[in-house]
Amino acid sequence: MQSMTPYQLLGGAGVVRWLTDRFYDIMDADPSVATLRAMHPVDLTTSREKLYMFLSGWLGGPPLYMETFGHPRLRARHLPFAVDEEARDQWMLCMRQAVGELICEDSLKQQLLEAFFNTADFIRNR
Repeated sequence: MQSMTPYQLLGGAGVVRWLTDRFYDIMDADPSVATLRAMHPVDLTTSREKLYMFLSGWLGGPPLYMETFGHPRLRARHLPFAVDEEARDQWMLCMRQAVGELICEDSLKQQLLEAFFNTADFIRNR
């Protein structure tokens, strides 16, 4: 028997979309993450879509980002931005809040937050 992917455990595309949108809503509204917000365009539509597409595949669902843009090359794509510990921590603050609002099951929440942190830390370039 195959185990379920995080994508399936979360509930699929609609939930991943909700998580992505909630992440950006928090980032857009919370002044404590102004440094992170300043790294993004005024209009977050494209950012939302790319993160949704990335998370879909990263969580074990359809590889939408890879099908459209190729390999994510996360570090290379983030090199134009000064991604330091502060930016990583601000990104995690937004994602931690979004995940906390969405997921009730503690082990899934912990698994996701650990994976998000490891990925966000990997992207650091300063």
